[in-house]
Amino acid sequence: MAMALFLLSCNENVVTSDMESLPSVWNKSEPVVFTIPEQDSIKEYDVFLTVRNNNDYKFNNLFLITALDYPNGKTVTDTLEYRMANPDGSWLGNGIGSVKESKLWYKQGFTFREQGSYRLRISHALRNNGEVEGVTNLEGITDVGYSIEKQGQ
Repeated sequence: MAMALFLLSCNENVVTSDMESLPSVWNKSEPVVFTIPEQDSIKEYDVFLTVRNNNDYKFNNLFLITALDYPNGKTVTDTLEYRMANPDGSWLGNGIGSVKESKLWYKQGFTFREQGSYRLRISHALRNNGEVEGVTNLEGITDVGYSIEKQGQ
């Protein structure tokens, strides 16, 4: 009962969220795509990316390319880097067992000023050290998602 109350209290600031399970590999040419429902255009929100990985993930960091498509047709693209493991190789995410979940900052104090739905596209951009070509099929990422929370909560 106490655990259920704890989980509910952790999620009370979430306005909307979604998660997509991935097949055994994440192909770099197949972005994960979310349609974000219309939000209050005067409120500020904190936007997070959520990534679940297992022990098949062979890297200590994660490079993501995000493209946020606005209702008016404008697209804002970001290349982001997140640390996924400590120097000793232990995962930074939360969870019991082999799957760890990481809640990663995406946008702080963001306002959805335009009316309508936004679209968020997330791709990975990893490469092995010393190689020019990126990793085509990334192993070990099991789920990718986002959450929008009330600002500063």
